[in-house]
Amino acid sequence: MSRKAPADDVDPADDIAGTEVSEPKTWAAGVPGVTAALRQAYDQMGVRRTALTLVRVNQKPGFDCPGCAWPEGDHRHLAEFCENGAKAVAEEATTRRVTREFFARHTVAELAERSDHWLGQQGRLTEPMILRAGSEHYEPVSWDEAFGLLAEELNALDSPDEALFYTSGRTSNEAAFAYQLFARAFGTNNLPDCSNMCHESSGSALVETIGIGKGSVLLEDLHQADLIFVVGQNPGTNHPRMLSALERAKKDGARIVAVNPLPEAGLMRFKNPQRASGLVGKGTGLADRFLQIRLNGDLALFQALNRLLLESDAPDAVDEEFLTAHAHGFEAFRDHVLGLDWDAVLEATGLTRGEIAATLGDVLAAKKIVVCWAMGLTQHRNSVPTIREVVNFLLLRGNIGRPGAGVCPVRGHSNVQGDRTMGIYEKPAPAFLDALAEEFGFEPPREHGLDTVDAIRAMRDGTAKVFLGMGGNFVRATPDSAVTEAALRGCRLTAQVSTKLNRSHAVTGTRALILPTLGRTERDVQDSGPQFVSVEDSMGMVHASRGRLAPASPDLLSEVAIVCRLARATLSGPDLGWAEMERDYDVIRDRVSRVVPGFDRFNERIREKNGFTLPHAPRDERRFPTATGKANLTVNELEVLRVPEGRLLLQTVRSHDQYNTTIYGLDDRYRGIKAGRRVVFVNPADLEALGIGDGAVVDLVSEWTDGTERRAPAFRVVGYPTARGCAAAYFPETNVLVPLDSTAAVSNTPTSKSIIVRLETTGRPL
Repeated sequence: MSRKAPADDVDPADDIAGTEVSEPKTWAAGVPGVTAALRQAYDQMGVRRTALTLVRVNQKPGFDCPGCAWPEGDHRHLAEFCENGAKAVAEEATTRRVTREFFARHTVAELAERSDHWLGQQGRLTEPMILRAGSEHYEPVSWDEAFGLLAEELNALDSPDEALFYTSGRTSNEAAFAYQLFARAFGTNNLPDCSNMCHESSGSALVETIGIGKGSVLLEDLHQADLIFVVGQNPGTNHPRMLSALERAKKDGARIVAVNPLPEAGLMRFKNPQRASGLVGKGTGLADRFLQIRLNGDLALFQALNRLLLESDAPDAVDEEFLTAHAHGFEAFRDHVLGLDWDAVLEATGLTRGEIAATLGDVLAAKKIVVCWAMGLTQHRNSVPTIREVVNFLLLRGNIGRPGAGVCPVRGHSNVQGDRTMGIYEKPAPAFLDALAEEFGFEPPREHGLDTVDAIRAMRDGTAKVFLGMGGNFVRATPDSAVTEAALRGCRLTAQVSTKLNRSHAVTGTRALILPTLGRTERDVQDSGPQFVSVEDSMGMVHASRGRLAPASPDLLSEVAIVCRLARATLSGPDLGWAEMERDYDVIRDRVSRVVPGFDRFNERIREKNGFTLPHAPRDERRFPTATGKANLTVNELEVLRVPEGRLLLQTVRSHDQYNTTIYGLDDRYRGIKAGRRVVFVNPADLEALGIGDGAVVDLVSEWTDGTERRAPAFRVVGYPTARGCAAAYFPETNVLVPLDSTAAVSNTPTSKSIIVRLETTGRPL
């Protein structure tokens, strides 16, 4: 039986009057986490379906969680999932359905007015739909007509570069490889993806400094570390299973330093729901030190630590043997850091010199150090220099290529790292294109394509005319919402491969297609029999994923099938084997094994119970495949981000009832918010200075260097212990405030953590 979605005449996300505010929590998970997860699962799936489905999440013969990319260990708990993982599964395995009758009742304009929460709660898409030119409603369309229309529009373009092939990080390795192959066989490298908006800065910095754009640690390295920095990251909400790894590290003697403008409950104390002591006891205190840093102050912090290391009298403060053998650029780096201005450091960080010096004590006492980070580091103008400075910090003491030490960028989507490995990248390496050409017998395009920001610019300017999205919710994941929506509406055709309804289906080109696909939880049966797919986690482990549920509708196709059939309908050149790849995914994996380094014997190794680990030269051999042949120490200029008087520096964040653009509910339990999302967190001292009362209703207005302003109306002010001068509010509601042209140097990632805003009181009562 299909379970009911919320009433379609109510939009609670727009009603801030019902928002309740209480004190933020000082611990995470425990009984409330279990209760919240099961409540949502029962509501979406029912009791029996919940029990049968959740026991298969992240299990060796089961399916990979469609949420985050945190790895699983060899020994797995029966409940190897977190609260938000259970919510992600429930959203996909829901028994609610979006049918042709639903689209007949609701115009596209009506859907565009609904909240993200309401749209997501309607359920699974069930058949292909088309919005014809001039129509107000989607209507059913056959798969053949849908592929024919998309092929017709693609082949009518003046250049293949007028097409955009976007990818979300939940796409499997097999589908991603087929998708990039299709785009390149069509003739373009326009393969923007969600990495462009999150960890692109990490990849850019790591490729330059250590030669590989991925983290250098495995799960066991965290367990073995002496000191772990968790920087710009909220694992309690965004990667809850990471808390178990931190707990284990603590029990083995590690110290943890949390660096964040916001105090986060999960880094204070963790009550592990997989153990009785976590359900009834006090749990485990995690962070030994909390550095409440000002937004964008991380570069200054790590430069200060590096200067103190260079000046330290401790005999092992700097690993000179490692630096001599494996590092390049030490002299220029040393000279630059020793000239660091302490006044600038203290202004940038908001910390005291004593806090930084005490942190140095933690560093000097540790032989093995891991630095973890997420979007709190990657979405600033100077994100790439910041991450380069983190690498400098680790290199100084030889903490790359040593067990229990290294860089740990914590990825979001469950296969965002795998998609990049499979070739979803607008700037492919020549060696990858050479291998593709040799394997498939065609010459792929060599000119770099468009990333996400440049793709929006191209649609805005009329130089891109067809948009195909493989998963995700492009409209709500991207910056400058008004510009993005207008850009998409200027396209001749927009098409979305999706499991559920989202706002991208309501912001369309002249014509639009919805192509519904199987979810991670569902059985995938092709002509050769049952199929499985593979994913790569945040630490370079590749493993299989096998869905077990019956598909939500008999009219769904797998992502692989959609790509292969579209390729057959579109391409007129030599057949690259699309029918064979759709029929049997082993064929795709065989071809991957001959194109992508590290995937030799792919079909054999993916069937091993734990999958396999991809090679990582800096980690495995202390070999650094950079232009210099060594790890590169870099010089990074410190520029203090100063905010005009009466303004605040805003960062966009997730609520606890959210994963990326998917809104599970309207609560943020750890921050004390219930039944609302239009809130802005501001330090009480800043509110007093601004003359704004706690609970006031304000508009958030962002100010950009070209004099333009962007407005997000009607937010409730919440006095909150964030760093002075800083504020926070949820995305995607505040994506409208992020200028399209405000991007990180080198990576072109939107600066969603560095938005200068003013709060305008509206006089509207709550």
